[in-house]
Amino acid sequence: MDEAQNNLKSKVSVFIGTSLDGFIARTDGNLDWMQESGNEGASGDYGYEAFMVRIDAIVMGRKTFEKVLSFGAWPYQKPVFVLTNRHFKIQAELSDKVETMAGTPREVVDRLAKRGLLHLYVDGGQTIQGFLSAGLVDELIISQLPILIGNGIPLFGPLPADIRLRHLGTRTFPGGMVQSTYRVENRHSQT
Repeated sequence: MDEAQNNLKSKVSVFIGTSLDGFIARTDGNLDWMQESGNEGASGDYGYEAFMVRIDAIVMGRKTFEKVLSFGAWPYQKPVFVLTNRHFKIQAELSDKVETMAGTPREVVDRLAKRGLLHLYVDGGQTIQGFLSAGLVDELIISQLPILIGNGIPLFGPLPADIRLRHLGTRTFPGGMVQSTYRVENRHSQT
């Protein structure tokens, strides 16, 4: 199977929460504002479980992986691939669930496709930005929380070209969270 066939069969999705001013975390990586954002009274998982049913694997950066480790119990049932160029040891209890990987976003998508992992959930600011810049993201599900934090780690960054999106729908939740779903219209044309 060549690269073009893999890329046509693969799908890359983003499911992420941001502050209203577009940050995914404070500059130190703290997510405390997500719990303080006024979503009291909201119930459910905001579509996360239904989203995860469609996913074959999760791809995240090392910083995001380290943040997930700080949550306590491991939250994922799907295989997780941590992108890193530095060697680090995966805890023994996660060795059958987590694997490190290096390479460009396109190389990662192709390698995982060859393993039958065709629908990828990409998480983490730098990782999402890299996959967007490479023209590999198909779908963005962005939940904006009703809070301005003023400074932090942005979801989006510089791009080599415009990325056209088609709005597929928006849902609102008690407490003011707004979740919008977009399809990337010009996937692969950025490179």
